[in-house]
Amino acid sequence: MTSTTAGIVFVTSLAAALALAHRPLGDHMYRVYTGVRHNAVERGIYRLVGVQAGAEQRWSAYARGLLAFSAISILFVYGMQRLQDKLVLSLGLPAVTDHVAWNTAVSFVTNTNWQAYSGEATMGHLVQMAALAVQNFVSAAVGMAVAVALVRGFARRGAGTIGNFWVDLVRGTVRILLPLAFLGAVVLVAGGVVQNFAGPHDIATLAGGTQHMTGGPVAGQEAIKELGTNGGGFYNANSAHPLENPTAWTNWLEIFLLLLIPFSLPRTFGKMVGQVRQGYAIAAVMAVIALASVALTVTFELQGHATVPQAAGAALEGKEARFGVAGSATFAAATTLTSTGAVNSFHDSYTPLGGMMTLVNMMLGEVAPGGAGAGLYGMLILAVITVFVAGLMVGRTPEYLGKKIGSREIKLASLYFLVTPILVLTGTAVAMANEAGRAGMLNTGPHGLSEVLYAFTSASNNNGSAFAGLTVNTPWYDVALGLCMAFGRFVPIVFVLALAGSLAGQVPVPQSAGTLPTHRPQFVGMVVGVTVIVVALTYLPALALGPLAEGIH
Repeated sequence: MTSTTAGIVFVTSLAAALALAHRPLGDHMYRVYTGVRHNAVERGIYRLVGVQAGAEQRWSAYARGLLAFSAISILFVYGMQRLQDKLVLSLGLPAVTDHVAWNTAVSFVTNTNWQAYSGEATMGHLVQMAALAVQNFVSAAVGMAVAVALVRGFARRGAGTIGNFWVDLVRGTVRILLPLAFLGAVVLVAGGVVQNFAGPHDIATLAGGTQHMTGGPVAGQEAIKELGTNGGGFYNANSAHPLENPTAWTNWLEIFLLLLIPFSLPRTFGKMVGQVRQGYAIAAVMAVIALASVALTVTFELQGHATVPQAAGAALEGKEARFGVAGSATFAAATTLTSTGAVNSFHDSYTPLGGMMTLVNMMLGEVAPGGAGAGLYGMLILAVITVFVAGLMVGRTPEYLGKKIGSREIKLASLYFLVTPILVLTGTAVAMANEAGRAGMLNTGPHGLSEVLYAFTSASNNNGSAFAGLTVNTPWYDVALGLCMAFGRFVPIVFVLALAGSLAGQVPVPQSAGTLPTHRPQFVGMVVGVTVIVVALTYLPALALGPLAEGIH
């Protein structure tokens, strides 16, 4: 079987599996977020934290609860790292330094999972489980809660509330993420992923030498890092490590897990607004962009465009022989299309245009399908912008799902998409303009710029992957990227929740002959066009100086 044929089979089987899971999982999540009964575990958690589960919240109260929970989580994760040497299961590792602890705490709480450290050499088992893996669950649940709150804004009529943050958080964790992650971990263990509490030990290699290896509760963290679109690896090599991702079929499974929830949430959206076809339209937009990205990324890597790959006959540097070019490139596209950030190959070694695609995927706003929850609310914001543009073209007040898109709504939607480019471009400019930023650059020229641009794009979009040719384990980068992660996560969320509150308070207007149909292929094409154009106009100059310049060199 040729590499091209293998890649087609790999991608086609993934698409078929996601299509099969779309309806049952989407319907399950619909029941989770619209049900009125609480199970015994949930009631116990509500009593423990003093939450009135039956109380609805206005958007401002919802946002305050989310921000307070996230702030406390950052302090907790930071504290555990700083006290690691005094904790059990520390494996004799010292306390994590202050700037790395800050960066890591913000990283995992914001669902970024950027890692400026080597996991097996820095974090003990207790910190990995009780701090990092826990945030893998709840940070994903936070994103899903925000998405559901925005959908309620579209679905409700003249309401002042958008749900209860604590209920959405707990239900997303207990009823969706925990069961799916448990099943995923069991399958991964069967595939050879490690799950134990073993400490470091030396093993004999086939070459007659020894290798220092650490065991640990890997499978449990691996499952939720993909399922929750987190991405933080137990080992420094992440999903390229044989104890995290042993075979070609576990590689397929991990890609499936990281796409599963984001591609199923549009079904939940359609059910909640009472128009399933609207969910299909959003899923179609995601699918069109995703398939185009995967096809381009795989093609660029299979062609091996660039002087050295063409001389060698393939672009295999930095890729695992277990997965091949197609399996590696598909993983790279999927992990940057979502906010996962897990890697099974070295993105810094990709061809110039292949590496550019991983950048573009994040610059699109990670909406195809995006992170757990974050992809859906990002795509709905794009739909709002699209109907506003269409309304201007025909001289009519724009509407989406019966809700008018007025000045307040379009301002919130526009501000949402301005935050990330400001962080990315400003951060890259500041890094290139000062000695502390340039000191970490391994390369100069266009590729060096691409490494810095990638770092700030990844952090600001809460992705977490890296070109890795940039040394970021320094106080300057740890602080700067940590700030980008925090602002890139929470500022847009506040705008989304404010938009949800504004929409929930409206009484839907009836459809008329001038209402733009938002469930047809025409609208799907319009949203795809708006998504691509917004990115092209914003980031094209930076891409031209980096990967595009390198690609035509």
